[in-house]
Amino acid sequence: MKSLFKAAAAAALLIAAAAPSFAADAKSHRVAIQVDQNDPAVMNLALNNAANIIEYYKAKNEDVQVEVVTFGPGLHMLRADSSPVKDRIKQIADGAFPSAIKFAACENTKTGMEKHEGHAVSLIPQASAVPSGAVRLMELQDDGWAYLRP
Repeated sequence: MKSLFKAAAAAALLIAAAAPSFAADAKSHRVAIQVDQNDPAVMNLALNNAANIIEYYKAKNEDVQVEVVTFGPGLHMLRADSSPVKDRIKQIADGAFPSAIKFAACENTKTGMEKHEGHAVSLIPQASAVPSGAVRLMELQDDGWAYLRP
């Protein structure tokens, strides 16, 4: 009887010890995607990657956060006047739930373009400005985000 009690206690301890590892398996999925080229093929590849990642985790009933970070010539991806992919961005952003996708535009690049072109540069509604695209990528990686450059 004593050995049965010990076995049951050992089993309970094993289950309790394993429980936190089950919670650890439900880790958060996060990826930062860099776009630094004014090339519709690169922009579409980045969007394909983002959509495929979102769909992969959606099929597994898991959430994922995706952040597309643009800077340099890649800022054209998020410009209201010159984005060749703004309709696709809207479609992907609208269909991402329950996952999340963000589009970050480098303020340094935007300011430089405005100075060079002599007028304000507007971003698409899905985009938000960050002080520096390169720094944003560094911060995301420091926070444990995966990094992808198509």
